[in-house]
Amino acid sequence: MPHIESGLITLIGATTENPSFELNRALLSRLSVYVLNALNAQELSQILDRALEHESLQLTDEAVRLQIINASSGDARRLINIVEQIALAKLDRLDADSVGQLLQEKISVFDKGGDIFYQQLSAFHKSVRGSSPDGALYWMARMLVGGCDPKTIARRLLAIASEDIGNADPRALEITLNAWHVFERVGSSEGNRAIAQAAVYCAVAPKSNAVYKAFNQAMGEAKETCDLPVPMHLCNAPTGLMNDLGYGEGYRYAHDEPNGVTKGQTYFPSALGEQEYYVPTDRGLEIKISEKLETLRQKK
Repeated sequence: MPHIESGLITLIGATTENPSFELNRALLSRLSVYVLNALNAQELSQILDRALEHESLQLTDEAVRLQIINASSGDARRLINIVEQIALAKLDRLDADSVGQLLQEKISVFDKGGDIFYQQLSAFHKSVRGSSPDGALYWMARMLVGGCDPKTIARRLLAIASEDIGNADPRALEITLNAWHVFERVGSSEGNRAIAQAAVYCAVAPKSNAVYKAFNQAMGEAKETCDLPVPMHLCNAPTGLMNDLGYGEGYRYAHDEPNGVTKGQTYFPSALGEQEYYVPTDRGLEIKISEKLETLRQKK
């Protein structure tokens, strides 16, 4: 690090990974990062002309030109490799059918565990959260075509069902988990459709992050107050000594109370006081939950 700062070492690197994840902050702060974006069709066309000239090939069919450019996915090296493949194949005719057979199938842009993987997974998540079943299906298909493990998509759907749907539609969690079970029982062909079905359900389900926010708030509070003792009336008294010391004294059993609610009983450390973390939305099942919770809190 000191040699980089002094200029003794000039560090130049290239990577297909996201440097924000692959380099530590200290090193990254001392470097200039340049992003190389995919080439556009016009730029690729110029490179294609040079590659064809180098291989002594001629293209008269504009459809074949577009076919090669599209197959390169904005990557000059891939385009040059395609031209080299065509030259080595010594095709009798450079038409769309013969070039298509040579190319067979366009290689999907996807790197399991890399930056593109996380970007596509993010696009899938945001499509479901944004209530776009069509977008969700597209990005799911993109990941599968690229070789993504379908269970990765199922895991993300489970997270979405809890984080972004929550109690607005608790069935989303059950349906997503069932889809995962179907995949494990019947394999990818039918299993992928089950996961797709769950993705569509989650996309059109009412959305709520109320539980997600409430739990994060509770976690933050717990970290700040982790030394506060459990109130005596909430403690168990499994031994005679603990009973004599007052453990559990004053606790009221909810099932013996009117309507099953212990009015006036507290459930937080006394130094913290009663808190309200969970605030239901006005969407889906949380409409009913909100009404119920309002009644419960009034009885407290």
